[in-house]
Amino acid sequence: MYEERYKLHPISAFLNFIKGLKELIVPFIIVFGVNIFRDGGVSSMFTQGWQGLLPIIIGSVVLVFLLVGGIIKWKRFVYWFEDGELRIEYGLFVKKKRYIPFDRIQSLNYTEGIFHRPLGLVKVKVETAGSGKIGQAEAELTAISREDADRIESEMEKAKHHLPDEVVAEMGPVEKVEAPVKKEAMVLYRMSMKELLILATTSGGIGVVISAVALFLSQFSELIPYDAIYEEVMLFLRFGVLIVALTIFMVLLIVWVISVIMTIVANYQFTIQRDEDHIYITRGLLEKKKVSVPLKRVQGIKVSQNPLRELFGYATVMVESAGGSVGDKDEKIRLFPLVKADRMIPILAELFPELEWTPELVKAPKRSVHFFYRLDLIWLLPMLAALGYFFYPYGLLALIILPFIVITGVWQHRTAGYALGEKQLTMQFRGLSKHRFFMLKKRVQVIQVTQSFFQRRKGIASISSTIKSGMMGATATTPHMEKDDASRILAWYEPSGSRNNER
Repeated sequence: MYEERYKLHPISAFLNFIKGLKELIVPFIIVFGVNIFRDGGVSSMFTQGWQGLLPIIIGSVVLVFLLVGGIIKWKRFVYWFEDGELRIEYGLFVKKKRYIPFDRIQSLNYTEGIFHRPLGLVKVKVETAGSGKIGQAEAELTAISREDADRIESEMEKAKHHLPDEVVAEMGPVEKVEAPVKKEAMVLYRMSMKELLILATTSGGIGVVISAVALFLSQFSELIPYDAIYEEVMLFLRFGVLIVALTIFMVLLIVWVISVIMTIVANYQFTIQRDEDHIYITRGLLEKKKVSVPLKRVQGIKVSQNPLRELFGYATVMVESAGGSVGDKDEKIRLFPLVKADRMIPILAELFPELEWTPELVKAPKRSVHFFYRLDLIWLLPMLAALGYFFYPYGLLALIILPFIVITGVWQHRTAGYALGEKQLTMQFRGLSKHRFFMLKKRVQVIQVTQSFFQRRKGIASISSTIKSGMMGATATTPHMEKDDASRILAWYEPSGSRNNER
């Protein structure tokens, strides 16, 4: 039992204030945006007496309230170690206590933001096997010193190797057994600047930037003068097709550059380390993050390649891990954001020696090829016919999409396949990107086989396998395979004595 209580660093008060301010930034912008668009603009607020200053007064009160609230949260937050648990106490009017047994803690994830790094501080997220809501940690220590973070990890290791008192009493006097010294993490991979640039330029982050701008503008839909904007756009279009095309190109280029910079900043100095129990992933320039992944919680590995990366031999590797959150939105763990396929295999073999990484796949039968594009054609043809009829002759240009649908279907057919080992199932499929799942038999939660009426006539079936990942699970599918292949996988998965022993 420990008497000492530990507190967060005083900067936690400021960080709590910033966090609350971020949640209110949109209402603040809306309030002041209304005053910008009204007659007289912001200056009119100072010519209408106290009523005109009401938004500023309310805003100032809210800011003071947030600052005082941040200070109170910091003052009332304490944590300590007792009876093999991390104990936390917080709250002013309603005092809350949270006890987290060390043996339930799966990982301690560290983040060093722009306010943490100059002071040598870290934010610690405590992850357990079933951490609350999606994307939410079991507990979060906003700002503590690196020494305090190491102390938590040390206490966790001691608790996990501590013998219960009743066992000690039965054994009689024995020498004190110290917890084994944890080996220093070994660096397995560090992303080069070349790989980082390729990742940034092929990441597709342009869609994230555009959607973020669209979401921001949607908050002001009632304030945006659409009629005036429409008139300006129509006037601009009169400059000619070339000027319009160049403008659109420049806008897209700027958005692409922003997405490249965001990707570089987020994945700067991406490093993979491991010890006997965990994989450690470190990344970030402005905000340095360190995520630990317990090896025993890894359920499967997913290797993905979009067409451009596949052409140049690059891949992204995801870890499907059971329980806990990785980020604020339950994001998947990227073991390799981008890596050469031939460089990836040796590292994966060292991390997960029980998996076979180059199995020979059983491919989909030739007679199933039309199943990969027939359904798309069935629902597209009426739409294309309507476009051709109502917008003749230009609507007929939509027929150009038909060859692309067929070619994509043939491409998906050639990619689909599976490999079955004594303890492992490998499944490969593609939409536009190619995905390959590696799953141990003991980690598979569900095997499902489906057959439509037309598939039964051809002796074909679709197979899907689900493993636990995050809060929702991850599913791999190999569509339109031989019916005998589906039966073989089902028979492989059937419970047996050996399977029970594995569990």
